[in-house]
Amino acid sequence: MTAIKHALQRDIFTPNDERLLSIVNVCKAGKKKKNCFLCATVTTERPVQVKVVKVKKSDKGDFYKRQIAWALRDLAVVDAKDAIKENPEFDLHFEKIYKWVASSTAEKNAFISCIWKLNQRYLRKKIDFVNVSSQLLEELPKVAEESVPSGENQSVTGGDEEVVDEYQELNAREEQDIEIMMEGCEYAISNAEAFAEKLSRELQVLDGANIQSIMASEKQVNILMKLLDEALKEVDQIELKLSSYEEMLQSVKEQMDQISESNHLIHLSNTNNVKLLSEIEFLVNHMDLAKGHIKALQEGDLASSRGIEACTNAADALLQCMNVALRPGHDMLLAVKQQQQRFSDLRELFARRLASHLNNVFVQQGHDQSSTLAQHSVELTLPNHHPFHRDLLRYAKLMEWLKSTDYGKYEGLTKNYMDYLSRLYEREIKDFFEVAKIKMTGTTKESKKFGLHGSSGKLTGSTSSLNKLSVQSSGNRRSQSSSLLDMGNMSASDLDVADRTKFDKIFEQVLSELEPLCLAEQDFISKFFKLQQHQSMPGTMAEAEDLDGGTLSRQHNCGTPLPVSSEKDMIRQMMIKIFRCIEPELNNLIALGDKIDSFNSLYMLVKMSHHVWTAQNVDPASFLSTTLGNVLVTVKRNFDKCISNQIRQMEEVKISKKSKVGILPFVAEFEEFAGLAESIFKNAERRGDLDKAYTKLIRGVFVNVEKVANESQKTPRDVVMMENFHHIFATLSRLKISCLEAEKKEAKQKYTDHLQSYVIYSLGQPLEKLNHFFEGVEARVAQGIREEEVSYQLAFNKQELRKVIKEYPGKEVKKGLDNLYKKVDKHLCEEENLLQVVWHSMQDEFIRQYKHFEGLIARCYPGSGVTMEFTIQDILDYCSSIAQSH
Repeated sequence: MTAIKHALQRDIFTPNDERLLSIVNVCKAGKKKKNCFLCATVTTERPVQVKVVKVKKSDKGDFYKRQIAWALRDLAVVDAKDAIKENPEFDLHFEKIYKWVASSTAEKNAFISCIWKLNQRYLRKKIDFVNVSSQLLEELPKVAEESVPSGENQSVTGGDEEVVDEYQELNAREEQDIEIMMEGCEYAISNAEAFAEKLSRELQVLDGANIQSIMASEKQVNILMKLLDEALKEVDQIELKLSSYEEMLQSVKEQMDQISESNHLIHLSNTNNVKLLSEIEFLVNHMDLAKGHIKALQEGDLASSRGIEACTNAADALLQCMNVALRPGHDMLLAVKQQQQRFSDLRELFARRLASHLNNVFVQQGHDQSSTLAQHSVELTLPNHHPFHRDLLRYAKLMEWLKSTDYGKYEGLTKNYMDYLSRLYEREIKDFFEVAKIKMTGTTKESKKFGLHGSSGKLTGSTSSLNKLSVQSSGNRRSQSSSLLDMGNMSASDLDVADRTKFDKIFEQVLSELEPLCLAEQDFISKFFKLQQHQSMPGTMAEAEDLDGGTLSRQHNCGTPLPVSSEKDMIRQMMIKIFRCIEPELNNLIALGDKIDSFNSLYMLVKMSHHVWTAQNVDPASFLSTTLGNVLVTVKRNFDKCISNQIRQMEEVKISKKSKVGILPFVAEFEEFAGLAESIFKNAERRGDLDKAYTKLIRGVFVNVEKVANESQKTPRDVVMMENFHHIFATLSRLKISCLEAEKKEAKQKYTDHLQSYVIYSLGQPLEKLNHFFEGVEARVAQGIREEEVSYQLAFNKQELRKVIKEYPGKEVKKGLDNLYKKVDKHLCEEENLLQVVWHSMQDEFIRQYKHFEGLIARCYPGSGVTMEFTIQDILDYCSSIAQSH
């Protein structure tokens, strides 16, 4: 091991200016045995750095290489595993735990002892040694490293320290002194014994000189001792004087202590007086109510503006006095208790006076407003409540005071206001709707029921006119009230359009009168009763129903103010209570309008949608928005019901067996409905509802046109389909309804298909024998006979061809065409004016057949000189002449 130690010192540590102090041969615990060395080293230069270095022997040679080095200051724990039994295992805790197994326990103990000594000498941080025998841990003498001469070896307890300090270099000064001394003796190097003897003699001479010097200084020592005795006497005298001074200062101290205690008591008394004055001033300033305020609360005039202002100021002052934040202990003072009781009595008194006065104002308002109802009984206007609101808003601050001080009375006033105002508004609104119904129906107030008695003559006449236009066999197929698509009602009377316009204006005026009335009342309630109304609460308005008189009281009978969300809900509930008759009256008015003319549903749907949209933009959760929304649902339901009824009536249509069909009534009605609906729904918010109705109606029209065409006996099916789909296509093209573009294309296709079908069917085979002849020719060609050989067939030779052609001279052809024109004229109706279109199509089809016959003659009978006895020009002339003659 010594040889290995010298080899490691020479090869690894000396080049790095390090000294090797201890070494142990180890291998890692629990792994395949690969030996290495752990070395404890210190640097030769100051400051000294202590390290633990892992050295491994190279696999390819006998030299060693340095693997890992840890600074000793990073070592936290040394665990020897067992302090009693010999165990070669030990752990070193650096940044992680390294487990080692030494080759022998002695080497492990020597290494741990060296680590302990290095830790004691060089490191301030103490390493924890666990499971280490106490014999290995010996204390070193606490000698400061700086106090030891740098040139001498420092001695530590135990022989092991010689290992630590085997060698210590001389510093520069020591080297210089030795060189000077050796230069004074020439044989210092050649004869060391003589040099040592010389040094010994010089040392003896120096010792003798020191002794003589000490003996010569005895006299001076005696003098020094004498001086020290005199100095001691002077010190005793000074101590006596200091004792006397101390006694005097002690008496002064006692007097100063008495003065200080007296000053402290005076200061404490002054502080207490200042605090007492501050408390009294606080109570006087915050709990003293002026006499003027007290008088205003007890006797103030609540009818005049000046009196209301004085009462408001007095109520605010009283509230401040009652709400003052008392300091600890104030509530135990008798004067404070008496003043608080006085404030409570004043509050109760003024709250009763205020509630009684406002109740009287509510009652008086009901009487005053009732007297003005007669002025509005003829005009379609609602009374203006602005003056009443303006007068009551003067009490808004007092209501806020009442809300915060006596919620029970505030709640009672709220209930009374709703009771009085709900009765007043009910009378006004019912009279208002009565006038609206009178103006709609043209009846008087004596007509108790608005069942169209006053206008039955007009409506009955309209219905009878509709029955004349209907294709039903009996007049009881349709109801007396015209459906949404009952355009017979419109065309039967020139007054219907004016009536609808009049209804539209009246309905708009009704909504325009109700909307500002509700908004003004809601705004007043919010300001007067100090309730928050913006922004609106999210959620449904399902609780929009009439409230009984005790609802609000039951909600907050504890006398505490409502939170913001409940205040919004309270506004809505108050509006429902006050205007509980608006929604039923609007529904009655809508039912009346629908009964007068179901086409009014279109006007009502557009107007109501616009007002709902406007109200929701202001506040989606407001009473007005909710009420109008509910009424809009009713209008939309009536609208959908009318559409369904009309489709059902289409399905029940019966056609006459004795007359031609022509344009079906519901097709003409759809045209008029679509035209008017487009004008009504122009720029409307509920355009989607109309588009859905269009889709349902056009589907119903398509299906029922085909149904009627299939059932028609007098008029051919193709004519019914052609004329009606042509009419539908023309209508959709003119109105340009975007949602019916697909139906427009479908109508055009059906019209074209049935036109072509009718032309082919009606034209048939105008040259019947000639047509049969050429069908036989085509059959022979189809059997494989060449076209130029057909003329050799006995039944289809040239003579037979000439014989057939002679049967169709120009005069006979013209006669057949004339009969065809008359037949078509009987089938087609005059409204659609399709006769010339159909006739032109028949002309084209006849010419096509003529060209086909001529082509067959040219191919099958070449060079025969056989031709038809009339030409294409003759056909054109015949058709033109026939058309002009009719």
